[in-house]
Formats: sequence, C-alpha cells, structure tokens
Amino acid sequence: MTSSKSIIFFDGVCNLCNASIDFIIKRDKKGQFLVGALQDEVSKKVLSDYSVQEDYLDSLVLLEDKEIFYKSTAALKIAKNLSGLWPALYPLIYLPKGLRDPVYDWIAKNRYSWFGKKNTCRLPSPEEKAKFLTKENIPV
Repeated sequence: MTSSKSIIFFDGVCNLCNASIDFIIKRDKKGQFLVGALQDEVSKKVLSDYSVQEDYLDSLVLLEDKEIFYKSTAALKIAKNLSGLWPALYPLIYLPKGLRDPVYDWIAKNRYSWFGKKNTCRLPSPEEKAKFLTKENIPV
C-alpha cells in the first residue's frame, strides 16, 4: 500500500455507517481510501499502533498520514477528497470542533434507532473488495 492512501474505519453493523461507506466508495474516483470495519481483526491490528480503544465504535475513524481523526474532522477530511461538490464542505473544518462535533455526536448516538443495525459486519462485494482493508494491504 502506498503512503498516499487513507483508511476509513467504520462501525460495520451500523446501517447508516454502511450507507456512508457505499457513498464514499462511489465518489472516491482517485482511489484515495481503503475502508475497514472497526470490529474487524485487521482493522484492530492497524489501530493498535494508535491510541484508539479496541472497542471504540462511537465515530468513524480516519487514518491519514499516520494521524488519527475522529467525528466531524474525519468526515470533512473525507469529503475534501470526494468527487462532486463534497469538497465545498471542507471549509467547515475551520469552525471549532465544539460547534461541529455536537451535531455529529447527536447523529451517532441515534444512528441505530433511526437507521437500524445488522447482526454481522458487512462483507464487500467482489467489485468493492479492492477498497477494503485486508492483511495483504496493511500499511507498513
């Protein structure tokens, strides 16, 4: 894996999170991202090198340039690299986290009741397989 790839870790049983990953994969025209479920052993192995709790599921987690980002910061950094008008949201990063993250937290807190939850983590389709984190493409 090249160092230019970023990894998005998400709650693999959350329907909203899975829909978000579908959205990102479709708009990742430059192949900027790999994705992995937070519950996956490969993801846990990668995140063990950072100060991310093993059972953390409260937010998507972005690993970019060997740095971890959470919540609205992660979402805005992802949006910056998507095709379409999504990069136009990036200037919101200049708002204090204290203004951005409460909205993120409110959605995250209610995501299971609003959007539902799967019994198991999602498996990538054959077309998506190259976008998912595996033992073979773990960053060094």
